Amino acid sequence: MAGRIRDEDVALVRERSPIAEVVGEYLQLRNAGGGSLKGLCPFHDEKSPSFNVTPSRGLFYCFGCGEGGDVIAFVQKIEHLSFVEAVENLARGAGIQLRYEQGGYVPRNEQGQRQRLLEAHQAAAAFYAEQLLTPQAQEARRFLSERGFTRADAEHFGVGYAPAGWEALTTYLRGKGFTDKEIILGGLASQGRRGPYDKFRNRLVWPVREVTGEVVGFGARKLDPDDDGPKYLNTQETPLFKKSHLLYGLDLAKREISRQRQAVIVEGYTDVMACHLAGVTTAVATCGTSFGSEHMKILRRMLLGRSEFGGEVVFTFDGDAAGQKAALRAFAEEHGFTSETFVAVQPDGLDPCDLRIQQGDGAVRDLIAAKKPLYEFVIRSAIQGHNLDTPEGRMAAFEAAAPIVASIRHEGVRKFYGLNLDKWTGLMDERFVLRRVHQLARGVRDGDRRQAAPVRPSRPDHDASSYDLRDPSLQRERLALKLAVQYPSLALEFDRLDAETFTVPQHRAMVELIRAQGGVAAADDPAQWSLRLREAAPNEVQREFVTQLAVEPIEVYGEVDERYANEILGTIKIHSINRRVTNLKSRLGRLDPITEAEDYQRVFSELMAVEQQKRQMRERTVGDT
Repeated sequence: MAGRIRDEDVALVRERSPIAEVVGEYLQLRNAGGGSLKGLCPFHDEKSPSFNVTPSRGLFYCFGCGEGGDVIAFVQKIEHLSFVEAVENLARGAGIQLRYEQGGYVPRNEQGQRQRLLEAHQAAAAFYAEQLLTPQAQEARRFLSERGFTRADAEHFGVGYAPAGWEALTTYLRGKGFTDKEIILGGLASQGRRGPYDKFRNRLVWPVREVTGEVVGFGARKLDPDDDGPKYLNTQETPLFKKSHLLYGLDLAKREISRQRQAVIVEGYTDVMACHLAGVTTAVATCGTSFGSEHMKILRRMLLGRSEFGGEVVFTFDGDAAGQKAALRAFAEEHGFTSETFVAVQPDGLDPCDLRIQQGDGAVRDLIAAKKPLYEFVIRSAIQGHNLDTPEGRMAAFEAAAPIVASIRHEGVRKFYGLNLDKWTGLMDERFVLRRVHQLARGVRDGDRRQAAPVRPSRPDHDASSYDLRDPSLQRERLALKLAVQYPSLALEFDRLDAETFTVPQHRAMVELIRAQGGVAAADDPAQWSLRLREAAPNEVQREFVTQLAVEPIEVYGEVDERYANEILGTIKIHSINRRVTNLKSRLGRLDPITEAEDYQRVFSELMAVEQQKRQMRERTVGDT
């Protein structure tokens, strides 16, 4: 087994893996002020951004679900990797050769499993791309040419050819040092009675990439009509390939999706190619599965969802019954997008690839521009098939479509489509239609309320009963801790405070942690200070609390400076003294000055000393207690 990665190499990986860039590969980040960035959390579903990244300290934290940490922890969580695998993943992207405590450089066959599988897929993608240029790939090249794709287009999308032989790729990968076990585990080959055989044979092949650009699987189309296999064949579920979390073309489209605030969902690999080449560079496709909630979450993070009506998701479907069925499936998942969702259907049933072949690039762009709201498409689909020339038919159409309108959550949008439903069915009775929709909607809402209410994740760092952020005293203490973590050079007065100055156990534990690291005066590198505190924290609870303090914004007018820091810290000290004064006066009041003269005099002297300390503090501190 490989030894432990050297600490200096881990530190170098952190240094050369800017957290904003790494996180930005998975979600759209926007400036949140104070040197922080904000986006939609990739670890839980949300519509208002609560995921914060602080590049200067190399940390992230979600105030919605509590996930947080450094760039390595982010990759661990989002890719479901071990610590070593996450470091190796980042090292590869940063061009760093890792060293291990035992045995120097780690041999290739001892690297992390994920790293090995990624390298195998990269090698397979290169192999397939080379094979597309061989004489045996003539039919594959003809297929591309007939659909308007050039050699340069194939290279841009990484399209390749899987040879007809049973072991062409397997033999190639063995020569590159990969084991049969790795080749099979990655879904590149299947286990036969006589050994592994290639998963894809005599097929045109598209590499499927993660949003970061790493190849994790393939989609393949058969070229021989006599082949009894499926027309399209995709990599099965593997440690790398999770089809419910993958969108083909997202690595190429992600920046334009964020810039244009639009995502176009098409049905196939050639449709993605056609759209991009026609100028619709926000197109992506699912990989052998229906569009689902996980795909939705990925796109919402790219679009950011800054408002309920922000951004567009456009589905393209064939105009046939299957296309309408696909639209209905999308509608079932639609509530994550609310009224941002559209449908683009070509009346003659042409998909984007065929449309481009027959009518050119402009027709593809026009198709997307002519999109209709998904609500309208689904409501009109429900009305179709009813005879609107008779009262019975109009009523039947209304009863079919009214529940769809009632399911719209936004009240204003629901009323808008209610009025349209009255027109589209020809009932011509707006009051009746809206009343019926309202009745149905109320039933939907009541049903929602009867379901179990979502439980907000509990804070692991404290008992909610003793940690109420509405408490002004607790807010002040938390602010003082944030200053000590984020601006140690401005908060040198913090080292004059002792743990008992703070009122809750979590805060006192934080003071002890800072003191154990030499106090804020020992924070010679402010950018590394919070990371140092995280690593020194004795448990996961305290590590999370350090992360919160490091990324939580400090709300202040103007800049955080030494005067502001001293004012806050002085106020904390004064409030601590006030508590001591109150406690001492209470004790003094319970003592008899005659029968308990000695204790009375001791407490009285202590009270006078604290009062003197309070007067001195008032002279040094700007602010009102």
